[in-house]
Amino acid sequence: MPKMTGARFLAETMKGYGVTHSFVVPAIIRKGLMEFERVGIHRVITHGEKAAAYMADGYARVSNRPGVCAAQSVGAANLAAGLQDAFLGLSPVVAITGHRPPSHQHRNSYQEVEHPGLFSAVTKYSVVVHNVNQLPNLVRQAFREATSGATAPVHLDFAGISGDEIVEAEADLQVLVEPTFTQRPAFRPEPEPERVRQAAQVITAARKPVIVAGGGVTASGAQQELVQLAEMLNIPVATSLNAKGAIPDDHPLAVGIPGSYSRWCSNRVLSEADLVIFIGSHTGSQITLDWKLPKMGTPVVQIDIDPSELGRSYPATVAVQGDARATLRRLIEVLEPMGGNREWLNRTQQLVREWRAEVAPHTTSNAVPIRPERLCTELTKFLPSDAVLVADTGHASIWTGTMVDLKSPNQSYMRAAGSLGWALPATLGAKCAAPDRPVIGFAGDGGFWYHIGELETAARHGINAVIVVNDNHALSQDKRGDDRAYQGITGGHPEELYQFSDVNLAKVAESMGCFGIRVDRPSDIQSALEQALASGRPAVVDVATDLNVVAPAPWSP
Repeated sequence: MPKMTGARFLAETMKGYGVTHSFVVPAIIRKGLMEFERVGIHRVITHGEKAAAYMADGYARVSNRPGVCAAQSVGAANLAAGLQDAFLGLSPVVAITGHRPPSHQHRNSYQEVEHPGLFSAVTKYSVVVHNVNQLPNLVRQAFREATSGATAPVHLDFAGISGDEIVEAEADLQVLVEPTFTQRPAFRPEPEPERVRQAAQVITAARKPVIVAGGGVTASGAQQELVQLAEMLNIPVATSLNAKGAIPDDHPLAVGIPGSYSRWCSNRVLSEADLVIFIGSHTGSQITLDWKLPKMGTPVVQIDIDPSELGRSYPATVAVQGDARATLRRLIEVLEPMGGNREWLNRTQQLVREWRAEVAPHTTSNAVPIRPERLCTELTKFLPSDAVLVADTGHASIWTGTMVDLKSPNQSYMRAAGSLGWALPATLGAKCAAPDRPVIGFAGDGGFWYHIGELETAARHGINAVIVVNDNHALSQDKRGDDRAYQGITGGHPEELYQFSDVNLAKVAESMGCFGIRVDRPSDIQSALEQALASGRPAVVDVATDLNVVAPAPWSP
């Protein structure tokens, strides 16, 4: 085996696994970053560890390849905090940190706390790399863990505060890349034929079935098979936020997003169904409205690559363990096309029509300040056929998930799994992974402020994504609850809990070297979006929206 430094080994291995960008807060693996440049891996130096993790997450979700982030010892806690969203979103991220040597442990060493506890909750695999000879086995294992089964972040903790004890040491090291683990899913486990037949029988017998597609559908690349199965059996399809776009939003079988960030028509469909087919869905609290939809006792067919998810929240009438795409293909093979229950189809389509009619006055409103529904209508019209739309959590996910229609199978959508402020860095990471696609982020100003400094990162590195800011100078999702807390109180200032200064964020963006444009009238939104995309720079479209318009509460049975 050739003798080389850990830095050279790490760079050539990362290159072999298809890594094109690393998202880093100095000072970590300095010699490694030098070698990264030599092999052509872009080093994106961020203004914070959480932002670095969010960028790696956005990169991974769009590319289905592992995203890489790194921080030195003192930044480990912040990096771990940033991995929470990747962990909840099942995103394959490889995180690297440094740690003080054993002689410093348990002695109040400057800037360091113990790392194992920090990363145990937000990774599926976390390991200490004590010496350079361990590097080949542990790096390969990290990529295997990140891309196999239920994908998730992994963590390598290098010896040395900056990982220097690993990257600067020399050893006989062989660069060995396993192509299987360069992207997810590394494997596509096939379902048991008998389970497929059982599922087919239950589906065929149902009078009012509905499919709920989760993030496992998009991670598996099973969108085409999902639509084929739905059309073959004439079954309505609801999608989680993680699967938005898996079926076009204007498809006659699409009923929208159910759960807590939802269209009420989708919740109604789930409440009336006599069979729910969960495909690649965690059946968590958000998609089920705290497990009210479907109601307990409703027959369930559940398909998931991770057997530990089968029956976790709903006892499964039939549980099928397998990759989403592989399993849908097997179902398509054993099922016969059928017309479906026309009465049920008419009912679900009626509910969707009623919802669209109800929101239409808002989606076409010319009100000033601008209504978010109108902003989303204009965004629907604007989105290129191959666009990536990246949404923050909270109202950003609710507005885009319910009000933006994705109509092309080549459009992609991803959203924060719960971390406000995720969208701006994640949008930049997504653009790094998909430089030839239009990448548009959507955030409220409350989330945008979290990592506003990363606009300078975008300008410095030429990451030409577009960020649309739903700017009502407030944490408007908190408004309803904060106002309620003051009911019956004379005086007081609830607005102090949610309201910000009205800052022209377009001017802030311009000051950092980005393109910025402020929009005050609905009729100007299209032009602003077009100018931003054509600018050839990172761009911020600052849309002044109405503070008093909050997303409707979800329909509950």
